[in-house]
Amino acid sequence: MDELTKDSHLCRPPLAYRNEEFLKHADARPLRILSEYLEPLTHFRRHKIRDTVVFFGSARLAEDGPMGHYYQAARELARLITRWGESIDGGTNRLVITSGGGPGIMEAANRGAADAGGKTIGLNIGLPFEQFPNRYITPELCFEFHYFFMRKFWFAYLAKALVVFPGGFGTLDELFELLTLVQTKKLTKKIFILLYGSEYWNELINFKALVKHGMIAESDLALFKFADEPQQALDLMKESLSVYLKPDEPPTPAIATSTKPE
Repeated sequence: MDELTKDSHLCRPPLAYRNEEFLKHADARPLRILSEYLEPLTHFRRHKIRDTVVFFGSARLAEDGPMGHYYQAARELARLITRWGESIDGGTNRLVITSGGGPGIMEAANRGAADAGGKTIGLNIGLPFEQFPNRYITPELCFEFHYFFMRKFWFAYLAKALVVFPGGFGTLDELFELLTLVQTKKLTKKIFILLYGSEYWNELINFKALVKHGMIAESDLALFKFADEPQQALDLMKESLSVYLKPDEPPTPAIATSTKPE
Protein backbone atom coordinates (compact mmCIF):
# COMPACT_ATOMS: atom_id res chain seq x y z
CA MET A 1 0.00 0.00 0.00
CA ASP A 2 1.52 3.31 -1.03
CA GLU A 3 1.67 6.30 1.31
CA LEU A 4 -1.07 8.21 -0.56
CA THR A 5 -3.58 5.37 -0.20
CA LYS A 6 -2.62 4.62 3.41
CA ASP A 7 -3.11 8.23 4.56
CA SER A 8 -6.17 9.11 2.47
CA HIS A 9 -8.42 8.68 5.49
CA LEU A 10 -6.79 11.71 7.10
CA CYS A 11 -8.60 14.09 4.73
CA ARG A 12 -12.33 13.32 4.97
CA PRO A 13 -14.21 16.62 5.40
CA PRO A 14 -18.01 16.48 5.74
CA LEU A 15 -20.16 16.96 2.68
CA ALA A 16 -20.80 20.66 2.19
CA TYR A 17 -24.54 20.41 2.85
CA ARG A 18 -23.80 18.63 6.15
CA ASN A 19 -21.11 21.03 7.26
CA GLU A 20 -22.82 23.12 9.94
CA GLU A 21 -19.86 25.46 10.32
CA PHE A 22 -20.04 26.32 6.62
CA LEU A 23 -23.85 26.64 6.60
CA LYS A 24 -23.66 29.22 9.40
CA HIS A 25 -21.02 31.26 7.54
CA ALA A 26 -21.89 34.44 5.65
CA ASP A 27 -20.94 32.77 2.35
CA ALA A 28 -23.81 30.27 2.82
CA ARG A 29 -26.46 32.95 3.34
CA PRO A 30 -28.05 32.32 -0.10
CA LEU A 31 -28.51 28.67 0.86
CA ARG A 32 -30.19 29.62 4.12
CA ILE A 33 -32.51 32.03 2.31
CA LEU A 34 -33.38 29.41 -0.29
CA SER A 35 -34.12 26.90 2.46
CA GLU A 36 -36.70 29.27 3.93
CA TYR A 37 -38.44 29.21 0.56
CA LEU A 38 -38.16 25.51 -0.22
CA GLU A 39 -39.03 23.97 3.14
CA PRO A 40 -42.45 25.67 3.47
CA LEU A 41 -43.12 25.04 -0.22
CA THR A 42 -42.59 21.31 0.29
CA HIS A 43 -45.03 21.21 3.21
CA PHE A 44 -47.65 23.31 1.42
CA ARG A 45 -47.53 20.97 -1.58
CA ARG A 46 -47.79 17.89 0.64
CA HIS A 47 -50.82 19.28 2.47
CA LYS A 48 -52.42 20.67 -0.71
CA ILE A 49 -52.58 24.24 0.59
CA ARG A 50 -54.04 26.23 -2.27
CA ASP A 51 -54.65 29.62 -0.69
CA THR A 52 -54.71 31.29 2.70
CA VAL A 53 -56.30 34.00 4.81
CA VAL A 54 -53.66 35.81 6.85
CA PHE A 55 -54.38 37.29 10.29
CA PHE A 56 -52.17 40.05 11.64
CA GLY A 57 -52.50 41.63 15.09
CA SER A 58 -50.83 42.20 18.41
CA ALA A 59 -49.16 39.41 20.36
CA ARG A 60 -50.16 41.36 23.50
CA LEU A 61 -53.94 41.02 23.11
CA ALA A 62 -54.61 38.28 25.65
CA GLU A 63 -57.87 36.38 25.84
CA ASP A 64 -58.56 37.64 29.38
CA GLY A 65 -57.04 41.11 28.94
CA PRO A 66 -58.73 44.53 28.69
CA MET A 67 -59.01 44.17 24.89
CA GLY A 68 -59.88 40.49 25.01
CA HIS A 69 -62.94 41.02 22.81
CA TYR A 70 -60.56 41.29 19.87
CA TYR A 71 -59.11 37.87 20.73
CA GLN A 72 -62.61 36.37 20.80
CA ALA A 73 -63.53 38.08 17.53
CA ALA A 74 -60.39 36.80 15.78
CA ARG A 75 -61.07 33.28 17.01
CA GLU A 76 -64.68 33.36 15.81
CA LEU A 77 -63.84 34.91 12.44
CA ALA A 78 -61.11 32.32 11.82
CA ARG A 79 -63.62 29.57 12.64
CA LEU A 80 -66.18 31.00 10.20
CA ILE A 81 -63.61 31.39 7.41
CA THR A 82 -62.36 27.83 7.91
CA ARG A 83 -65.90 26.48 7.61
CA TRP A 84 -66.38 28.53 4.45
CA GLY A 85 -63.12 27.24 2.99
CA GLU A 86 -64.18 23.64 3.64
CA SER A 87 -67.36 24.23 1.63
CA ILE A 88 -65.37 25.07 -1.53
CA ASP A 89 -64.96 21.86 -3.49
CA GLY A 90 -61.82 21.18 -5.48
CA GLY A 91 -59.58 18.62 -3.77
CA THR A 92 -57.31 21.21 -2.15
CA ASN A 93 -57.31 23.14 1.12
CA ARG A 94 -58.82 26.58 0.61
CA LEU A 95 -58.61 29.73 2.74
CA VAL A 96 -56.29 28.15 5.28
CA ILE A 97 -55.91 30.41 8.31
CA THR A 98 -52.33 31.66 8.62
CA SER A 99 -50.77 33.70 11.39
CA GLY A 100 -47.37 34.77 12.64
CA GLY A 101 -47.50 31.74 14.91
CA GLY A 102 -47.19 33.47 18.27
CA PRO A 103 -49.59 34.48 21.07
CA GLY A 104 -52.41 37.05 21.13
CA ILE A 105 -54.30 37.58 17.88
CA MET A 106 -52.04 35.03 16.18
CA GLU A 107 -53.05 32.36 18.68
CA ALA A 108 -56.71 33.34 18.42
CA ALA A 109 -56.66 32.89 14.63
CA ASN A 110 -54.99 29.48 14.75
CA ARG A 111 -57.30 28.46 17.57
CA GLY A 112 -60.43 29.41 15.64
CA ALA A 113 -59.31 27.33 12.66
CA ALA A 114 -58.59 24.41 14.99
CA ASP A 115 -62.08 24.83 16.52
CA ALA A 116 -63.49 24.19 13.04
CA GLY A 117 -61.26 21.14 12.54
CA GLY A 118 -59.20 22.76 9.79
CA LYS A 119 -55.51 22.90 9.00
CA THR A 120 -53.84 26.10 10.15
CA ILE A 121 -50.42 27.61 9.46
CA GLY A 122 -48.00 29.40 11.78
CA LEU A 123 -45.08 31.38 10.34
CA ASN A 124 -43.06 32.02 13.47
CA ILE A 125 -39.82 34.00 13.66
CA GLY A 126 -36.95 34.05 16.10
CA LEU A 127 -36.95 37.32 18.09
CA PRO A 128 -34.73 38.61 20.91
CA PHE A 129 -37.60 38.32 23.40
CA GLU A 130 -38.42 34.79 22.21
CA GLN A 131 -41.70 34.33 20.39
CA PHE A 132 -42.81 30.72 20.77
CA PRO A 133 -45.31 28.99 18.46
CA ASN A 134 -48.78 28.61 19.92
CA ARG A 135 -50.24 25.14 20.44
CA TYR A 136 -53.10 25.47 17.93
CA ILE A 137 -50.95 25.38 14.77
CA THR A 138 -51.09 22.20 12.68
CA PRO A 139 -47.72 20.63 13.64
CA GLU A 140 -46.65 19.94 10.04
CA LEU A 141 -47.47 23.55 9.10
CA CYS A 142 -45.49 25.24 11.86
CA PHE A 143 -42.38 27.04 10.60
CA GLU A 144 -39.53 29.01 12.17
CA PHE A 145 -37.98 31.80 10.08
CA HIS A 146 -34.79 33.76 10.53
CA TYR A 147 -35.35 36.21 7.65
CA PHE A 148 -38.26 38.63 7.94
CA PHE A 149 -38.48 39.06 4.17
CA MET A 150 -38.90 35.32 3.54
CA ARG A 151 -41.60 35.16 6.20
CA LYS A 152 -43.34 38.12 4.54
CA PHE A 153 -43.09 36.38 1.17
CA TRP A 154 -45.06 33.41 2.50
CA PHE A 155 -47.60 35.70 4.11
CA ALA A 156 -48.29 37.36 0.76
CA TYR A 157 -47.77 34.64 -1.83
CA LEU A 158 -50.78 32.42 -1.11
CA ALA A 159 -53.04 34.99 0.55
CA LYS A 160 -56.51 35.59 -0.78
CA ALA A 161 -57.30 37.89 2.14
CA LEU A 162 -55.57 39.81 4.89
CA VAL A 163 -57.35 40.48 8.20
CA VAL A 164 -55.61 43.06 10.38
CA PHE A 165 -56.56 43.37 14.03
CA PRO A 166 -55.22 46.09 16.36
CA GLY A 167 -51.48 45.87 16.78
CA GLY A 168 -48.22 47.75 17.12
CA PHE A 169 -45.07 48.27 15.04
CA GLY A 170 -45.01 44.75 13.57
CA THR A 171 -48.68 44.82 12.59
CA LEU A 172 -48.33 48.27 11.01
CA ASP A 173 -45.25 47.15 9.09
CA GLU A 174 -47.06 44.10 7.70
CA LEU A 175 -50.22 46.06 6.86
CA PHE A 176 -48.48 48.88 5.01
CA GLU A 177 -46.16 46.57 3.11
CA LEU A 178 -49.15 44.64 1.73
CA LEU A 179 -51.08 47.84 1.01
CA THR A 180 -48.08 49.21 -0.87
CA LEU A 181 -47.77 46.04 -2.96
CA VAL A 182 -51.44 46.24 -3.90
CA GLN A 183 -51.39 50.01 -4.54
CA THR A 184 -48.34 49.75 -6.81
CA LYS A 185 -49.73 46.62 -8.51
CA LYS A 186 -46.66 44.59 -7.59
CA LEU A 187 -49.20 42.14 -6.22
CA THR A 188 -51.37 41.60 -9.27
CA LYS A 189 -53.70 38.93 -7.90
CA LYS A 190 -56.94 39.76 -6.11
CA ILE A 191 -56.44 40.17 -2.36
CA PHE A 192 -59.02 41.43 0.10
CA ILE A 193 -57.72 43.61 2.96
CA LEU A 194 -59.86 44.05 6.06
CA LEU A 195 -59.11 46.27 9.06
CA TYR A 196 -60.93 44.86 12.07
CA GLY A 197 -61.91 47.41 14.71
CA SER A 198 -62.81 50.64 12.93
CA GLU A 199 -62.59 52.78 16.09
CA TYR A 200 -59.01 51.67 16.73
CA TRP A 201 -57.82 52.08 13.16
CA ASN A 202 -59.46 55.47 12.56
CA GLU A 203 -58.00 56.80 15.81
CA LEU A 204 -54.56 55.43 15.00
CA ILE A 205 -54.35 56.45 11.32
CA ASN A 206 -55.98 59.48 9.75
CA PHE A 207 -56.53 57.96 6.33
CA LYS A 208 -58.54 60.98 5.12
CA ALA A 209 -55.64 63.29 6.00
CA LEU A 210 -53.42 61.29 3.64
CA VAL A 211 -55.89 62.05 0.86
CA LYS A 212 -56.28 65.70 1.94
CA HIS A 213 -52.54 66.32 1.76
CA GLY A 214 -52.17 64.50 -1.55
CA MET A 215 -50.12 61.63 -0.14
CA ILE A 216 -52.50 59.01 -1.56
CA ALA A 217 -55.36 59.12 -4.06
CA GLU A 218 -58.92 59.01 -2.79
CA SER A 219 -59.36 55.77 -4.75
CA ASP A 220 -56.67 54.20 -2.53
CA LEU A 221 -59.17 54.20 0.33
CA ALA A 222 -61.01 51.47 -1.58
CA LEU A 223 -58.04 49.13 -1.14
CA PHE A 224 -59.37 48.06 2.27
CA LYS A 225 -62.59 47.69 4.24
CA PHE A 226 -63.51 48.02 7.92
CA ALA A 227 -65.49 45.58 10.06
CA ASP A 228 -66.48 45.41 13.72
CA GLU A 229 -68.23 42.03 13.95
CA PRO A 230 -67.05 38.57 12.79
CA GLN A 231 -70.14 37.91 10.66
CA GLN A 232 -69.86 41.35 9.04
CA ALA A 233 -66.22 40.64 8.24
CA LEU A 234 -67.09 37.28 6.70
CA ASP A 235 -69.89 38.80 4.60
CA LEU A 236 -67.55 41.48 3.24
CA MET A 237 -64.94 38.84 2.44
CA LYS A 238 -67.46 36.65 0.62
CA GLU A 239 -68.75 39.63 -1.37
CA SER A 240 -65.21 40.44 -2.51
CA LEU A 241 -63.77 36.97 -3.07
CA SER A 242 -66.51 34.49 -3.99
CA VAL A 243 -66.02 35.03 -7.72
CA TYR A 244 -62.30 34.21 -7.33
CA LEU A 245 -62.80 30.96 -5.41
CA LYS A 246 -64.25 28.71 -8.07
CA PRO A 247 -62.89 25.13 -8.03
CA ASP A 248 -61.56 25.51 -11.59
CA GLU A 249 -59.52 28.60 -10.73
CA PRO A 250 -55.84 27.90 -11.57
CA PRO A 251 -53.84 27.37 -8.37
CA THR A 252 -50.58 29.18 -7.67
CA PRO A 253 -48.05 27.63 -10.11
CA ALA A 254 -45.30 26.98 -7.57
CA ILE A 255 -47.76 25.13 -5.34
CA ALA A 256 -49.52 23.33 -8.17
CA THR A 257 -46.49 21.45 -9.46
CA SER A 258 -46.17 17.73 -8.85
CA THR A 259 -44.85 16.44 -5.54
CA LYS A 260 -43.43 13.33 -7.25
CA PRO A 261 -39.67 13.21 -7.73
CA GLU A 262 -38.56 13.72 -11.34
